[in-house]
Amino acid sequence: MLETHESECLQHSDRSNATIIERVLLRQLSPRDVTWDDRRAETDRVKELYSGTIYDRLAGRLGDCSGRLEFGYDLDSDGNQKLRLHAARFCRVRTCPVCQWRRSLMWRAKAFKILPQVVEKYPNHRFIALTLTVRNCQITDLRATIGKMNQAWMRLTKRKSWPAVGWIRSVEVTRGQDGTAHPHFHCLLMVTSTYFKGTHYLSQDAWTELWEKSMKIDYKPVIHVQAVRSKKKENQTMFEAICETMKYSVKPADLIGDPKNEPTEEDREWLIELTSQLHKTRAVATGGILKEYLRELENEPEDLIHGDDNPEEEDSSIASVIFDWEPKPKKYLMNNDI
Repeated sequence: MLETHESECLQHSDRSNATIIERVLLRQLSPRDVTWDDRRAETDRVKELYSGTIYDRLAGRLGDCSGRLEFGYDLDSDGNQKLRLHAARFCRVRTCPVCQWRRSLMWRAKAFKILPQVVEKYPNHRFIALTLTVRNCQITDLRATIGKMNQAWMRLTKRKSWPAVGWIRSVEVTRGQDGTAHPHFHCLLMVTSTYFKGTHYLSQDAWTELWEKSMKIDYKPVIHVQAVRSKKKENQTMFEAICETMKYSVKPADLIGDPKNEPTEEDREWLIELTSQLHKTRAVATGGILKEYLRELENEPEDLIHGDDNPEEEDSSIASVIFDWEPKPKKYLMNNDI
């Protein structure tokens, strides 16, 4: 059941009658929603880094993002109360930690809903999780590097030894300690059952060589390939593979620098250049058989509200409760005035 704890309530004085009003925290009423506090605090940090720069307009949009959340009370499968998000306003800025998180949830939810249809139609096909990397590049060269990786991907898919009949691919960028950028692809490949038999199978060394030739580079790139299983063994499960493929484009920590310290000019310059370099680049791409099913993943999700809902669950929520973002305590507090 949803519980409140008096020690966790924040208090503020009402000047009109000098009374103390308790305000319940979202994270105490619904522990599963603690992520809202974390992501929204990171969004404030990104806003601060953008303020007064060429992206000051984005700072304004970030400041208005998810300032108020409206939830309904619902029951989970065990009959316990939970909160279900009903309404929120999102800025949809690509570097917004809140919107990245919600976007990733929506992509995952759609993939989880659609892929069982693929498995039912192609019961003998298997999936492989593949990560392709290149050496770090200067942040000013990020767009060009991603462009070369996209070209290399097309060459890779046209090779005679290419095994996939369908694929999903996302790009992630991490920040090096020296301020460089590390772009890499997370891929989910659909292969026939014969892939693991005879001459069709590609070892990790073979994948490394294929990516090296496709990238036209003179070093051995780091790659990782793993079979996806329906049940957890030594390999990834489908759930884990989808989560890895549909993750953030840029981790929040790489966007904002060390959250324990004040943002530096280096943090600001890196974020501004990253924003410029990623402008109008594609985060997710699909191909082959899977494009027919997952084409919409290539576009910005229209709905960022219901990503953490079970699509099979009927929304039977009643009443509503509203939480407002409070920047100073960096927490969502229940609005007692509505």
